[in-house]
Amino acid sequence: MLTVRIKPGKDKSIIRKHPWIFSGAIKELDQSIKEGDWVEVIANKGRKLGIGHYSGGSIAVRMLSFDEVNDIAQMYFDKIKSAYDLRSSLGLTDNSETNIYRLVHAEGDYLPGLIIDHYADNLVVQCHSSGMYNDIEHIKNALVKVYGDKLKSIYLKSQSTLPKDTVNYMGDQFIHGEVEVPLVAKEYGNKFYINWITGQKTGFFIDQRENRALLAKYSKGKKVLNTFCYSGGFSIFALNNEATLAHSLDASQKAIDLTDENVALADFDKKRHESIVADTMEFIKDLKEDYDIIILDPPAFAKHRSAKHNAVQGYKRLNAHAMRQIKPGGIIFTFSCSQVIDKVLFTNTIIAAAIAAEREVRILEQLHQPADHPINAAHPEGEYLKGLVIQVL
Repeated sequence: MLTVRIKPGKDKSIIRKHPWIFSGAIKELDQSIKEGDWVEVIANKGRKLGIGHYSGGSIAVRMLSFDEVNDIAQMYFDKIKSAYDLRSSLGLTDNSETNIYRLVHAEGDYLPGLIIDHYADNLVVQCHSSGMYNDIEHIKNALVKVYGDKLKSIYLKSQSTLPKDTVNYMGDQFIHGEVEVPLVAKEYGNKFYINWITGQKTGFFIDQRENRALLAKYSKGKKVLNTFCYSGGFSIFALNNEATLAHSLDASQKAIDLTDENVALADFDKKRHESIVADTMEFIKDLKEDYDIIILDPPAFAKHRSAKHNAVQGYKRLNAHAMRQIKPGGIIFTFSCSQVIDKVLFTNTIIAAAIAAEREVRILEQLHQPADHPINAAHPEGEYLKGLVIQVL
């Protein structure tokens, strides 16, 4: 196996089993190494530190094992089976009321660069590194072995997630079985159309499942505004739990069309739901309805540290607008999925928004990603979703 040698003193995080090796930590590497190659990582004096996939970016190596691996195929099976067993212990793998879950969450399941989501016995695979794509046959074979006959299909969706210099990508396609999409899947009994071919990510934002269920508990008899609604998940949960009305807001007509399809699937009284195509930041400055609950679940305002300051200001403005508009005693579910905004900074930003809005707030709940999106204890960067339920007085 080709080798990567680490600079003196730069092996400490690797010894602590952090799965990323940055390019600045590398002293030398074999000149024949290519994007996606397996490499053996060694300390400056020759100590073996583990193996991983090489990448030409700032994260130069994603570590797959800190021990010797004699059989790559068996390694994938063992890791995927471990991930499956965790989801089974969470009651997700044979659940007729919830058949939407994440099977593999990259570093959280010790498979950096790999995401696999499950929809009603179908799997969608996203490779975020060339190395994972190169090993797609091992991954597919492991999935077939773990799920057996109940597995209907595996769809590879990596066109938008792989590095641009990944060679010979076969394109997004079924690599095992085939089904018609969209198909209907369920989350706590709530039905949703899932289309992983044309939809964002793998077709659904699974990481908000438990937070949608929490919203349901707050929704009875309430008027709900669901901003950045995408497929209307929060709206469906609210309406199924006796919200008097839910308004779904998104700047994308495509998202609103998807929301309308999901609302129709649930067959609600049409008077209880309205879809609105508008920019949330502008719309929320002057609300015409006296909402009891507002959901603020924007896309990531910062994907890189260079955008951190602007992101904080964006979250502050958005939340301050909502706080000014909501009636006394109203509830706001507010989120950030920006990895570079940690939960302490996010909480402080919400406090700053309250000061700017001249409203008093109290924190009722602290929210995060669910257990099928686990965080590797050696990789705190994996904690990306954070949220608060606040009451505005």
